[in-house]
Amino acid sequence: MKNDSSATVQASEVLPPRAGLWWGLLGVAAFSFTMPFTKIAVAGLDPLFVGSARAVAAAALAAAALAVTRQRAPRPGQWARLAVVAGGVAVGFPLLTSVALQSVPASHGAVVVALLPATTAVLVVLRTGERPASSFWLFAGLGAVAALGFATLQGDGERGLHQADLLLFAAVLTAAASYAEGGLLARELGPWQTVSWALVLSSPLMLALTVVSVARQPPVATGAQWSAFAYLAVVSMFLGFFAWYRGLAIGPMAQVSQVQLVQPVLTIAWAVLLLREDVAWPTLAGGGAVVLCAGLAVRTRLAHAARPSATGARLSPPGRRPGRP
Repeated sequence: MKNDSSATVQASEVLPPRAGLWWGLLGVAAFSFTMPFTKIAVAGLDPLFVGSARAVAAAALAAAALAVTRQRAPRPGQWARLAVVAGGVAVGFPLLTSVALQSVPASHGAVVVALLPATTAVLVVLRTGERPASSFWLFAGLGAVAALGFATLQGDGERGLHQADLLLFAAVLTAAASYAEGGLLARELGPWQTVSWALVLSSPLMLALTVVSVARQPPVATGAQWSAFAYLAVVSMFLGFFAWYRGLAIGPMAQVSQVQLVQPVLTIAWAVLLLREDVAWPTLAGGGAVVLCAGLAVRTRLAHAARPSATGARLSPPGRRPGRP
């Protein structure tokens, strides 16, 4: 691979019409196991270890990939933006969800995290100064209200937000900020390169947290718990991004980006099958409401962004193929 490798797909590459959708769906399918496997891992391992050590392992893989492909180091001004990406992908989301899933079911977490697509779209709008239609803000707001209402009404029969819900909302916010900034940065560095450099950048901090965790509580777990941890490190934090960003790079972006909306549905299904969680109708209703509002918000923004420009200059999620309609 050349040093100037980027997120773009060469125009001469012949790909099936729906290749982007299939790659995007593969990435989402990989991510959909994150909540259930985190739930399994934290049942035996310290949440601090699960959140930090998986980032260290992923950073080692990322460093090897960058070295083997001889990627050019980011410019000085890009490191600060990579810190924002690392703050969500490598630090905030893994740590916050690991702690939160000690006390809430994976299906509950999936409903709250279903806010991620709409939250990312909101932060992209704020970051780039877009002016979407008022319906975008309406649907994004309704999605937030639906998720907030679901979290407030759930939880051991007691009403009110719990610490785990606050951690999940914080995880969504950090991940959305990471995706929004990463979408811009991926045009300059390439999508998988952006994630890899972010993992490498975060590795000193995550290694220190791992050492603290091991000193406090040496990791002892079952084979299933270690297998779940391995999946989180290798797939959720590394290989899953390869498929997801490749799908976005192939496009069409409007369709591929919305594939993420099936993730909470898949996560709830895995929670039932793998964890034997009892998913009651409030969880299904809450998840459906959040996914519907998020989908409408994302579609409204994409449709509005498509009107003023036919040249492909509008902002898209990470890995946009330049010049593609």
